[in-house]
Amino acid sequence: MRIVFMGTPDFAVESLRRLVEAGCDVVAVITAPDKPAGRGGHLQQSAVKQYALSVGLPVLQPEKLKNAEFLEELRRYRADLQVVVAFRMLPEVVWAMPPKGTFNLHASLLPQYRGAAPINWAVINGETETGVTTFFIQQEIDTGPLLFQETQPIHPDDTAGTLHDRLMEQGADLVLRTVRAIEAGDYEQIPQPAVGDGLKKAPKIFRETCEIDWNQPAEVIRNFVRGLAPYPAAWTALAGKNCKVFRVAVAEGQGQGAGGQEPGQIETDHRHYLRFRCADGWVAVEELQLEGKKRMGIEEFLRGMKLESR
Repeated sequence: MRIVFMGTPDFAVESLRRLVEAGCDVVAVITAPDKPAGRGGHLQQSAVKQYALSVGLPVLQPEKLKNAEFLEELRRYRADLQVVVAFRMLPEVVWAMPPKGTFNLHASLLPQYRGAAPINWAVINGETETGVTTFFIQQEIDTGPLLFQETQPIHPDDTAGTLHDRLMEQGADLVLRTVRAIEAGDYEQIPQPAVGDGLKKAPKIFRETCEIDWNQPAEVIRNFVRGLAPYPAAWTALAGKNCKVFRVAVAEGQGQGAGGQEPGQIETDHRHYLRFRCADGWVAVEELQLEGKKRMGIEEFLRGMKLESR
């Protein structure tokens, strides 16, 4: 079975690697165009492109997926199946091309958490379980018939980063399982509801999404911070600058000693702790990065920074 693989970031590399190492006939790889990166603006290849070239796979990098030349080149690969992992939305002319269809790997238990950032939102919302799903692509994003699902626990101290890495490995196994099932014709398609009560969404995250709201309860803030760590990272204002926050803890003595302080006010002993007032007590910052500085633990940060409680 001839396979065209589509993906861009590290999350997709593991699935492609699993297919290649299992001996699947991956005939081409589609990924994002090279983009300028760093201070020098040098073009940087996607993680998927780097891996594909390392194992000698042809790579296509269309700017526009409806471009006639790209579509003609894609047809020449005569794919039986297309596999999509962490790529962009496909036009119908692309996903409907192969006779066995095009399936996608999504990092949630669909129909929950449709959208661009399912890992982040599951942690932000304090979920205790998520998973990975494969499904055939249809016109509406993340709504096609389900193929296979596997669950994954979310541990109390997980971040989006730690959960990402486990789902990446689990998802790669599920991609290979799905390819084998399609090849053998041994699978069922389970319709999923396009809309419904109780369905949670996972929209794209922007910078303004990441600002910490100190009016929230401590546990909500803790989940918010770990759901955005390590990237793009929650942030707040500190010492007149933007400050990324990577790890916090619910401070002891919640609800005590507030002294009428407003949410967002800080307390510090200038050596061991820095904490912010929130809706029901205090949140202690444990790891952060002030604008223009490196990422560091709180004690290292306080050694080089004089803060006034406010």
